[in-house]
Amino acid sequence: MVAVLVILDGASEPLPADGSPTSLELAHTPALDAVAAAGSVTPLATVPAGLPAGSESAIPGLLGWTPPVPVDRGLLEAAAHDVTLAPDEHAWRVDVLDAASARADADAVTHAAAALAAATPRHRVHRLAGHRLLVAGPPPLPDLCGSGGPYDPQIRTRLVSWPEGVVPPRVLDAGTVVIGAAGAATGAGRLLGARVVVPAGATGDVDTDLRAKASAALDAVAGGAERVVVHVGAPDEAAHRCDRAAKIAAIERIDEEVIAPLAAALRRAGGRLRVCPDHGCDPRTGLHDDAPVPCLDWPARAAGGDRLTERAALGAVALEAA
Repeated sequence: MVAVLVILDGASEPLPADGSPTSLELAHTPALDAVAAAGSVTPLATVPAGLPAGSESAIPGLLGWTPPVPVDRGLLEAAAHDVTLAPDEHAWRVDVLDAASARADADAVTHAAAALAAATPRHRVHRLAGHRLLVAGPPPLPDLCGSGGPYDPQIRTRLVSWPEGVVPPRVLDAGTVVIGAAGAATGAGRLLGARVVVPAGATGDVDTDLRAKASAALDAVAGGAERVVVHVGAPDEAAHRCDRAAKIAAIERIDEEVIAPLAAALRRAGGRLRVCPDHGCDPRTGLHDDAPVPCLDWPARAAGGDRLTERAALGAVALEAA
């Protein structure tokens, strides 16, 4: 019996104090609602205690391994983007921020990447999506113009490097297929030993090709995979931009283009479906949170009939992700 997990990155969010609805509550999700009618919605603690709220902390647990300490985001990105490292090399994720510590625009990122490459000839600088860079080479991490320090007018940006951390062990095999854009989910999947598929058009943002991800998942199910994981980063990216309308639209597109065809296929095949965020991301602030997320499991022995929302998961015992 195949099991499918759909990770709605950052789709959850804190319940507003004034009782107003969350993005999951506002979204029109008929496919999810139909699955929930025969499933159960419970809170899931995805971010281990003491770790930062983020995909690198939560997704490994959803895949089957709970990190005891912070995960090395640079090595996740290197694995996701097929960056080969020599035995004596390391990789560091570096974020390019503007004067207000917000994500820098494309021109500023290009300028910062070129300046950094010129200043660090022993290291390779890879441009990732959005405001992200990957620096690969021998330790230690090069002096990134005062990494984590103030805005540097010479490169028109502030460079913030992610700390080194633990590397996920190989606890999976090719029976698990992880589908998504190059990023934390596919990087974690590859390091954990899963087979990784990055469909053409998968961007990790709101413009990602959701139908291509669904098609890859259906192919994996038909091909005999034991477990299929589909990661969609669009809700998180919209929330980081404080764009609630875009976050709701992303959830609604996922419902139509990913959940609906997968649920139909699993009904025919007799498989199982789990749908949950990896963590929360508040569109009012653009920040992650580590509160338990609502998790939908189908089928369920006792159908809950609730929607996949934060409010529906209140009052139950929070389960651990792995």
